[in-house]
Amino acid sequence: MTRSVFLIFMALLFAGPIDLFANAKGKPNIIFLMTDDQRWDNLGCYGRPEFKTPNIDQLAKQGVIFDQAFNTVAICMPSRVTMMTGRYASSHRVGFVAPNDYTLSQADFAEGYPAMLKKAGYRTGFIGKVGFTVTERAQRPNSGTTNLYKENMGEVFDFFAGSETVPTKGLELWPVDDPGLQKIYQEGRKNTGRTLQTGEAMLRFLDTQPKDQPFCLSVSFYAVKHDSNNHLHMPHFEQFKDYDFPVPSNWVKGDNEKLPQVVKDHARGVPLHRQRSSTPAMHQRLVRRFASQGFTVDQQVGLMVEKLKKMGQLDNTVIIYTSDNGRFQGSHGLFDKCILYEEAVRAPLIIFDGRMAESKQGRREDALISSVDMAPTMLSLAGLKPPSIMQGHDLSGILNQTQNMSEWRDAVLLENLFLVSMFKAKRKPNAEEINEKEIAANKSYRSRGLRTDQWKYFVYYEHNPRIEELYDLQKDPQEQNNLVNNPEFAEVLSKLRSRTEEMYSEAVK
Repeated sequence: MTRSVFLIFMALLFAGPIDLFANAKGKPNIIFLMTDDQRWDNLGCYGRPEFKTPNIDQLAKQGVIFDQAFNTVAICMPSRVTMMTGRYASSHRVGFVAPNDYTLSQADFAEGYPAMLKKAGYRTGFIGKVGFTVTERAQRPNSGTTNLYKENMGEVFDFFAGSETVPTKGLELWPVDDPGLQKIYQEGRKNTGRTLQTGEAMLRFLDTQPKDQPFCLSVSFYAVKHDSNNHLHMPHFEQFKDYDFPVPSNWVKGDNEKLPQVVKDHARGVPLHRQRSSTPAMHQRLVRRFASQGFTVDQQVGLMVEKLKKMGQLDNTVIIYTSDNGRFQGSHGLFDKCILYEEAVRAPLIIFDGRMAESKQGRREDALISSVDMAPTMLSLAGLKPPSIMQGHDLSGILNQTQNMSEWRDAVLLENLFLVSMFKAKRKPNAEEINEKEIAANKSYRSRGLRTDQWKYFVYYEHNPRIEELYDLQKDPQEQNNLVNNPEFAEVLSKLRSRTEEMYSEAVK
């Protein structure tokens, strides 16, 4: 052995692990877990132990917690399509209301992460709420009533137990010759509710997984949305039923006079707040029920992790946990979502990678992450190059700490394209005409803006004159002091205005 070769050999010997994923056994399995309407701060690992999420918290201890993750659009249908396709809502235009009420074309669906992983040899599965419609060509209006999942998604998903918005609405199951899967959803079966049913289907997918094939399983929980008794696993509710949760400082009793008039007059979150979260008793009732459902989800995550351990697959599996959007629960005097305050747009995001070296586990990351990043990241983790149509960033470099953070984004784009008046008109043939009339009457609260480490800016761009909001989140994390009319921040405002339009122009391409 020459001296130079010997020196290289010794350097490698004593260098220690040079690969973060030193335990990799080929292509990793990927499990994408998404809850419905779960606020980012309704989890123990985000500083709220009273919500009791021990299994998710354990994943966080062994993975990476992202403290600045955001849903670029905070309502279910467009948010889910964004995460599947890696595209902004203004690009894919799949949503509830005109003029952005298209279905997702099969061609665009074929460039989402499930289809691309399927082409790369992955076994693919989907369980839970689909929430959008795939058709041969993008079409509008998107009625959401003729999903035909098997016809339009059957070539992409090997295993499917999905429905439109609730477990009984448009449910389709395949493989049809899998008696174990069919039994889980057997009509009239004495079961303990939709979330445990989802958990059973997760385990069934894993039980039927071939040993020599990587898999990607997408699980879209129906929880924590809705709060009737039949949405809860009542034994889990017992531990929360008398607990008084801390009330956020920006929760508003009754109406919030600080809201822009157009929001007060036309956004559905205002009347829903009056009906559902505007008194202390109402607020506690809701939070207890959301907490109960979050706990039930957490229990299914625990069962899934134990199954992966028994299969010997946990150390080669990536688990991503997030939510499609948040919910105000009375913050800002709102109940719903959509409006671009933190409670709606900020997302929980936990990524566990079983291949990750122990020294790299349990980290918190402050990088600005967007829901548009989910699809390209999953493809990259599988060793695939994301297609050019995807607009998000691959954040695997942040996971393995190789990303040059000076080159990472310094802002995320936020959008709200939803109007409740247009939702009521979605099946009318003159929906676009109605939309123009709503705008002309100054009833539109559609908005776009951005979030940086320090600043939140957004504008109700269809209102005349435009209405703007600006918050210094370092000093005002509850978004209580709108700085738009403060001359001290005129330069900041000008820069954020320009940056928002630049980012929006890139998004619509």
